[in-house]
Amino acid sequence: MIAVVIPFFQRQPGVLARALRSVAAQQGCALPLRVVVVDDASPVRARDELASAPRGLEIQLIEQANAGPGGARNTALAALGADVDYVAYLDSDDEWSVDHLANACCALERGFDVYFANHLQLGAEVAAFERGGRLDLARHPALEAPAGPLHAFGGDMVEQIVCGNVIGTSTVVYRRAGRAGQRFRTEYRRAGEDYLFWLELASGGARFAFSTAIEARYGRGVNIFAGVEWGSPAFLERTVDELRYRRTTLAEFACSAAAAAEARAAIERLRLAHAGGLLHVLRHEPGAAPRALCRYLHVDPLGLLKMPWLLVRAGLSGAASPC
Repeated sequence: MIAVVIPFFQRQPGVLARALRSVAAQQGCALPLRVVVVDDASPVRARDELASAPRGLEIQLIEQANAGPGGARNTALAALGADVDYVAYLDSDDEWSVDHLANACCALERGFDVYFANHLQLGAEVAAFERGGRLDLARHPALEAPAGPLHAFGGDMVEQIVCGNVIGTSTVVYRRAGRAGQRFRTEYRRAGEDYLFWLELASGGARFAFSTAIEARYGRGVNIFAGVEWGSPAFLERTVDELRYRRTTLAEFACSAAAAAEARAAIERLRLAHAGGLLHVLRHEPGAAPRALCRYLHVDPLGLLKMPWLLVRAGLSGAASPC
């Protein structure tokens, strides 16, 4: 059994139906499917959207107070029964290619624990693997598989995620055995929630396989990052969340020298970005500055020692542009 986990929070009707049609259209997958849709207090009710769901698709609907995408996925994970072998993630505004689950099963049945695939991000004409340029296929052995261009991930996945993540959430399928209790860290809702889940899988010894084929197309739905303008209070909040994520990777996962160096460099970049944003807020929304500074110091107390220098650097570099 494959459980397809879909967190749902949308403002426009018809989005969920497209995702469900892509699930129902899967070919070559012998395992039965069960879709778990978690309505995360969505303005458009999932119950209404399911009226147009494809026939024959087993769907379980759970409704809850808003907890964010990670919280919604956690609710679905907690509801899964012992008959579930694999868990697949699909965001409600994304769609799969017809061979996605067949390719995933091909890899997982060969002993791999986690599968992911190439994908097209919103508005992109070039696939994510090619755009990012972070995968050298010569380092990742090809698997003889009739289902498609599959590869065993041959590097250090923790280092890969920390230095340049290649995993798209809506392409992930993983083996549930031994991982039934793993959950998303919802306190990282604005930054790193998904990455930390993959890092926990990797640090736990999971073997990864992937496909270079485009197996997911990301759609235009509700995005928690939409409308976040540079220098706004929301920008400062997101920067602090990213800083918290990077500090966590450094403390818990960055074992290799390259991963540790990247985590430290990212922390310095985020400190400077926050200082620039804080200068902008001080000029344009001074009333929001004390709360933003307190939140920052709660996450990065040592940053207080560097704050005067960071503010000077931000001002000199133009990071605090009044525009």
